[in-house]
Amino acid sequence: MNILQDLLLVNKSTINKTSKLFLKNWVIVFTGFVYTLLNIGLMIVMSLLFTLPILRFFSGIISFIATSAMISNYLYLLNQIIRYGRVTIQDFKEGFRVYLWKIYGVLFIGWAASFLFDRIIGPIIFSMSGALAVNIGFIISLLVLILMNALPESIYQKHYSSWDTVLYAFEFVKENWIEWFVPNVIMLGLFYIVTGNVIKDVFAISSGFLYSISIKGILLYIAGQIMFSFIMIYRGILFDILSTSTRRKRAYMQHLYK
Repeated sequence: MNILQDLLLVNKSTINKTSKLFLKNWVIVFTGFVYTLLNIGLMIVMSLLFTLPILRFFSGIISFIATSAMISNYLYLLNQIIRYGRVTIQDFKEGFRVYLWKIYGVLFIGWAASFLFDRIIGPIIFSMSGALAVNIGFIISLLVLILMNALPESIYQKHYSSWDTVLYAFEFVKENWIEWFVPNVIMLGLFYIVTGNVIKDVFAISSGFLYSISIKGILLYIAGQIMFSFIMIYRGILFDILSTSTRRKRAYMQHLYK
């Protein structure tokens, strides 16, 4: 079975499963609104903490933990949908802590790498050329988005430590880059055409903010949330197929992917 046949086989199976699961669990569309409210609350708390010098030190830690909890919640809901075909209120309540420290560890690794570049490597490059430093920073951000693209799925579908999860996500993309990015690029392209938004965050948990209270703005936000939720379920199913099989195995067992 060649690569084109494999792409058609895998994505036909994935889109069928995704459609059924999305229609059964459409309520996940509204999680974006909930996370928006939680983020607003978090910003209010952070602004209050910054008025107290003693608590400023802890504001970054609190922000990291709160962000990790919201990401954990969304990934857990995706896991329940993909593994068990349903999501409940109890899942939503439990989700904030399931992957909390695993995600916190991954974010800390990202923060440490960013700190190293900004404080040591970046200034050295900037001293040679400011434009070069900006370009390298952009290239690094793009590489992170590409090489770590499957990080969310690696977190909730694989049982590894934070560091090993990062390594696994990289290996997965390296081994499945065609099968993974072809459908992802198509879906994100459609998302951009409909909403005008570009998803640049590996850990995005919603389609974005509601920037306009107009009818058009609200409709675009809802459309964005519907598409985003569908895409994330699609990614989860696609990841499950690709991470548990090879092209040869799929060719041999293609009757299972009908």
